[in-house]
Amino acid sequence: MSRIGRKPIEVPSGVEVSVNDTQITVKGPKGTLSRALHRDMKVTVEGSTITVERPSDNKTHRSLHGTTRSVVNNMVSGVTEGFSKSLELVGVGYRASKSGDKIVLNVGYSHPVEITPEAGIEFEVPSNTKIIVRGIDKERVGAYAAQIRSVREPEPYKGKGIKYEGERIIRKEGKAGKKK
Repeated sequence: MSRIGRKPIEVPSGVEVSVNDTQITVKGPKGTLSRALHRDMKVTVEGSTITVERPSDNKTHRSLHGTTRSVVNNMVSGVTEGFSKSLELVGVGYRASKSGDKIVLNVGYSHPVEITPEAGIEFEVPSNTKIIVRGIDKERVGAYAAQIRSVREPEPYKGKGIKYEGERIIRKEGKAGKKK
């Protein structure tokens, strides 16, 4: 039995969960999330708890059990608290600024790079070397953070680029000196 899959999910007050066939919808103070679930997974709502059950012990069902429970739990916590991902810009002259709802990145290219968010995603630029991506859908927040990071990934020699906050860049030695 999956340790994660069998844990019940507590639904806080102010959050509505509705399940019909393979579709789950979660409404909360920050917004509404809806997602299609695998047809074999059984999600039941009883009072203020959600449980996920699997029909059998075959490999596919075992692997889907914990994943389905984690996805539903992320939906519940997303509509109550939301998610955020922080990025740092490292490099001389590398900076970010917010223009309306989009961000403008100056990261060593001949032109500034503009990234526009979808509905439900917002960018925050507390300083010119830090970007915070916020939203209620954990998957989309992570995808937008990865998209921003891919504009200029950190390089292993000097560590310049856009990295996640707390990410450790493994450095390389560089060119060896000339032997005498």
